[in-house]
Amino acid sequence: MKRWMKVAFLVASLGAFLTAFVWLLTTHGPLAPVDVEVGRVARTDLSPVVFGIGTVEARQAYAVGPIAPGRLLRVLVDQGEAVKAGQLLAEMDPIDMDRRVQAAQSNGARSRQTVQMANAQVAEAASRAKLAAANHSRDQRLYDQSVISRLALDVSSAEAERAAAALSAARANARGVSADIDRVEAETQGLGNLRDSLRIVSPADGVVVSREVEPGTTVVAGQPVLRLVAPQSLWVRARIDQSRARDVRTGQVAGIVLRSAPETPLVGRVARVELQSDPVTEERVVNVSFDAPPPNLFLGELAEVTLHLEGVKGVLAVPSAAIAHEDGKVGVWQVVQGRAQFRPVTVGSQGQPGVAQVRGGLAEGDGVIVHSSAQLRRGSRVRARAVVQP
Repeated sequence: MKRWMKVAFLVASLGAFLTAFVWLLTTHGPLAPVDVEVGRVARTDLSPVVFGIGTVEARQAYAVGPIAPGRLLRVLVDQGEAVKAGQLLAEMDPIDMDRRVQAAQSNGARSRQTVQMANAQVAEAASRAKLAAANHSRDQRLYDQSVISRLALDVSSAEAERAAAALSAARANARGVSADIDRVEAETQGLGNLRDSLRIVSPADGVVVSREVEPGTTVVAGQPVLRLVAPQSLWVRARIDQSRARDVRTGQVAGIVLRSAPETPLVGRVARVELQSDPVTEERVVNVSFDAPPPNLFLGELAEVTLHLEGVKGVLAVPSAAIAHEDGKVGVWQVVQGRAQFRPVTVGSQGQPGVAQVRGGLAEGDGVIVHSSAQLRRGSRVRARAVVQP
């Protein structure tokens, strides 16, 4: 009797143990359903935003330098100084340029005197040609009256022809001298322009951001001596995710937070959306201008940008955490008869934090899995724990 009771006790204990083991295995072990939180598709109003990180840059920046090689003579401004358009910033060493300009001006003066002489010679030759022509005309009448001989008439004709030839030569000489003075004046003007180019002036109103070269340094043509920016052209060149950049447009309001002043948010607007995106980082570049730039703004400073996109009303939405990817498709997980099933959907705007717009694939009131305690697979047993609304 005692032996039978022991066997029965052992069988009962083993059955209880197996029952408890199976219960633990199916409720809390590997075979237990995955605990999930379920949300509902609902209609709501969306005010999407897009975040980006960028740096402060200048839209209008100038690298000022000489157009010809030479030695830098002096620099009249320093970093941080405000300058006006046309203001003298620096000057190159002219070496012998001043003497060359003076020599060219002297040549021009001599050429003008030569022109005056040539014009006087033309006037003299014209007077002689006129007198010779008058004498020939008179001698022709006298010859016709048989007053003078044929020889005298031929001498008068030759004199008129010589005077006419002298006039043509004087006029040709005057034209050549005039052309020469045009050449000398052009050379003088060119040397003057080259001399003026040694004076480096500001192309616009701005602020000096750096001195690249110090006096005494030999620079080449086009090498920057100073760098200027227009303060009113400062903006933030921000990078945003391409997947969220579809609805970004110029003119949209943006919030700007500088790294140096996180407690003072600034207001700006989208000034330009660059056409060239970064295929490596999958980001798009957006330039955001300041409505009122702060007085102390530094180029290259990091800034956080929040773009406020155009809102939509009465659209279907789900919690952003419900959006999943399976087999290269975008969709959501749903609970169907206690098991997880993946359902592809068409997703719209995901700019508003915590909410994603659904354009197709779901109806209002449908349940979607928002969170799960383990990785979901098709047909996985699931157990809903809570309901989360978007």
